Amino acid sequence: MTGAATSHPATANPNPELTRAHLEQAIRISPFTNWVGTRLVDFAPGEVKIAIDVRPDMTQHHGFAHGAIVGYMADTVCAWAAASVVGDVVTSEYKLNLLAPAVGDSLTATGTVVKAGKRQVVTRADVFAVKDGQARIVATALATIARV
Repeated sequence: MTGAATSHPATANPNPELTRAHLEQAIRISPFTNWVGTRLVDFAPGEVKIAIDVRPDMTQHHGFAHGAIVGYMADTVCAWAAASVVGDVVTSEYKLNLLAPAVGDSLTATGTVVKAGKRQVVTRADVFAVKDGQARIVATALATIARV
């Protein structure tokens, strides 16, 4: 499960810079997120964009970014988009559609909040592989994120 902490765990945070700072701190202190090399690219309440560089140890036998890495991107960006609106969260479930091989030097993902309720937030994500400066969609996801 992916989560992101804020100082207002059960309420919408009126100060997005505070949430961004907490998301950046979560990147620094999370061993897996650090290992992946996740970068917070864009941040706005209800929408987050992240990126990683694809390394050889993240690929599968055909040389594509492994599906687990693609899933990580979708899960993480959905949780962080939800956290930007409601505070502390964990992933309850997500459905990942792999659309094309994730071939590229980097991956980016954009997560957006579809609807935030009292107990859960529905989000969506699109994951792109970037090769030679060209982005190609490789996966899309729909996630239910639970408030903590």
